Amino acid sequence: MDRKLLDILVCPVCKGKLHYAKKASELICRVDRLAYPIRDDIPVMLEEEARKLAADEAIGEG
Repeated sequence: MDRKLLDILVCPVCKGKLHYAKKASELICRVDRLAYPIRDDIPVMLEEEARKLAADEAIGEG
């Protein structure tokens, strides 16, 4: 994912920083515990498309 794009994208819910999970191809909002998918190199920044992270799911980068 392009670093410049990652630097300007924010969570649409809380406007907080997103963390790129390369292996899962997702952008993670740690505050809201949401994972936004990246499809065909395009981040899908819609709350209804985001996956809720499980309580025991690690919120690491990578």
